[in-house]
Amino acid sequence: MAMANNTSTRSEIIHMLKRYRKLTVTEMASRLGITEMAVRRHLNTLERDRLVETTLVRQAMGRPLNVYQLSEEADEQFPRNYSGLTVEFMRDIQEIAGEKAVHELFVRRENRLNDKYKKRMENKSFEQKVAELADIQNEAGYMVEWEKTEDGQYELKEFNCPIAKVANEYQHACSCELSLFQRMLGTDHVERTECLAKGGSYCKYLISEEKNA
Repeated sequence: MAMANNTSTRSEIIHMLKRYRKLTVTEMASRLGITEMAVRRHLNTLERDRLVETTLVRQAMGRPLNVYQLSEEADEQFPRNYSGLTVEFMRDIQEIAGEKAVHELFVRRENRLNDKYKKRMENKSFEQKVAELADIQNEAGYMVEWEKTEDGQYELKEFNCPIAKVANEYQHACSCELSLFQRMLGTDHVERTECLAKGGSYCKYLISEEKNA
């Protein structure tokens, strides 16, 4: 029960800092109705978890005060609707400029990602490239697993799609991801056999090392 209370108090502190932005220990203790020592104990845990940051603020008189605020990591825990907003923008672009403009946006994204990551593919064997691609996708939140199959191909699975709402409505996202993988790996032989956006349990790619013509 004590653990539940601790978690609840830490949650209250996070929400309080979200609302008031910057608070001292004294201010938080007063609002929560607990001791300053108890607040400091919770803040130590939150700082350890990199959810709260502290700044030393000097005063005209007296000792400097520690003022606490949320870190960027903590701020991202609050609800966001980036994907919903993106879909709305995509619909507007399609209505204003047509399907071709929407396709061009996804192509631009593909080119941008390829330029961003191509150096990470340099001087690597094909298998190392597949492993690097998996690392890149994991860094972006795709929850990737990969393995080499008995026939010498590579099987890559993505269990999460950070842009699922966009991909569900615009298949351009999926086709450009396939094209991006081909460019990054240097092979035309990348096949998507299952897709989250089409009701699959994950996105599954079969990859072989055959070279581009």
